[in-house]
Amino acid sequence: MLLNQYIPSKSVLFFRRLKFYIFGEKFYKKLDYDWHKYSNRFDIINKIIKYKNYNSYLEIGCQSDVNFEKILAPNKIGVDPMDGGTHRMTSDDFFKDNQKRFDIIFIDGLHEYRQVLRDIKNSIKYLNEDGVILIHDCLPSKIWHQTIPQTHSSWNGDVWKAIVECRTFENIDTYTCIADHGLGVIFNRKNKNRLNLKLKNFKELKFKDYFKRHKEFMNTISESDLFNLIENKI
Repeated sequence: MLLNQYIPSKSVLFFRRLKFYIFGEKFYKKLDYDWHKYSNRFDIINKIIKYKNYNSYLEIGCQSDVNFEKILAPNKIGVDPMDGGTHRMTSDDFFKDNQKRFDIIFIDGLHEYRQVLRDIKNSIKYLNEDGVILIHDCLPSKIWHQTIPQTHSSWNGDVWKAIVECRTFENIDTYTCIADHGLGVIFNRKNKNRLNLKLKNFKELKFKDYFKRHKEFMNTISESDLFNLIENKI
């Protein structure tokens, strides 16, 4: 989730939240995820790197190197317009000139649907065969954790909507691992469980839709299922 450095002031969050109370979606049920019970993202990433003997790693969004510095890949590139990583630029600018390919790509940049979807599509172009893309913050527990703009100090954004749209694509295989606020998982191969959801604009999905159908929408899997997928056992 978004760390303290990028959180708007309390007064800004208050007025945004008040505005959402008045004009936004009225749905306040929440999902019961206790993220302390699950593995964190960097341990899962490192476990994948070790198991697959991956060499090259790209991270989009490296705020304060909280995740980036813990990754044990021989060749690492981190992209962030503000701090952390190795490249001080937006992900859009990075992909414009990039010539490298990567074994594993971790997306944790701007937590807004359109940007996340663009980062996913760009990442697929530079993913090595047998590589994997991971996306952070895919399972918000409350409506306040996914509002745009941000209205709460703990914020996943509407990353989940990008995952739902990816689930409808024929040529990528998309899952969500139940760990560390939801880790999206994308393989560049035929979709094994394509979501039949015909929408013109996935941005218009409501939190109520997600709450009622999130296991189906997100194609949720356990950490053990993730490594069975990595090992091609399922």
